[in-house]
Amino acid sequence: MASVNFIDYVKIFVRSGKGGAGSAHFYRDRLTAHGGPDGGDGGRGGHVILRGNKQLWTLLHLKYRKHIHAKDGNYGLGGMKTGKEGADTILDVPLGTIVRDAETGKQLYEITDDGQEMILMRGGKGGRGNIHFKSSVRQSPEYAQPGQEGQEDWRVLELKVLADIGLVGFPNAGKSTLLSVLSAAKPEIANYPFTTLVPNLGVVPHNDGVRSFIMADIPGIIEGAHEGKGIGHRFLRHIERNSALLFMIPCDTDDISKEFDVLVNELEQFNPELLDKERILAITKSDQLDQELEDALQQELPKGVKTIFISSFTKKGIPALKEIIFKTLEA
Repeated sequence: MASVNFIDYVKIFVRSGKGGAGSAHFYRDRLTAHGGPDGGDGGRGGHVILRGNKQLWTLLHLKYRKHIHAKDGNYGLGGMKTGKEGADTILDVPLGTIVRDAETGKQLYEITDDGQEMILMRGGKGGRGNIHFKSSVRQSPEYAQPGQEGQEDWRVLELKVLADIGLVGFPNAGKSTLLSVLSAAKPEIANYPFTTLVPNLGVVPHNDGVRSFIMADIPGIIEGAHEGKGIGHRFLRHIERNSALLFMIPCDTDDISKEFDVLVNELEQFNPELLDKERILAITKSDQLDQELEDALQQELPKGVKTIFISSFTKKGIPALKEIIFKTLEA
């Protein structure tokens, strides 16, 4: 997916349809010149509806569609005929889309299931026809209700990628390479920082494809990301829904424990709840290590976190890593 096509934030103006006016009609036929009231109700205005679509991965299709309007309801007719409802406008969005009030930032809805529908803006009710206002003292009401106005406001749609495990690490830690080895995903890979500019998802098969899990690679984090430094801060929200986090640190890092602490701190500063997720630490590029160096590094690793040495190039530790991830997710 090209970075220019990955859009995870849009602001749109949404307006639902106005309800149709009720009818102030009176019954007439060739034998009846002055019949009683028989005005029908106006039709409901159209809703604006969000619908989850698992085939979508981005909000790109809404980037240039800033104003979303639903149709107005039709007015009521004689013969107590209700006016036609205004057509709903349905917006398909990726799973993981959150809706916020543009002014307050308050979260209003979230779409997590395929086919799930939420009314983003409710259409106005149709007005009641004059048949409803007939009484013993008012036999021929000459008025009917107008239709209710539709609603309108600005809304923010924000996408949070849904995945089972998220990859966390500094730029060039080997996240994209690991994703390409474990899944069929083909992220851009190169030996320079910030190769990954958008989140990438891959389905990782396990036990000969009987079971699988979804892995998300987000752009690399740098120290100060929670304050807006680098590009990783734009995508930190994409790991908020992951069940577990796989931290990746190259074996040639000067101080692995310190780098791990920096990454954990960035997550904590962005959202303290991220620290409640299960953590796994993978020491990458470990094909460069002999057993003696690996044993020495083992003594310097952070305590209390599952750790494994891997190499995406030689596949060292890859089967064991998949098993650790799978057991962590099962638990």
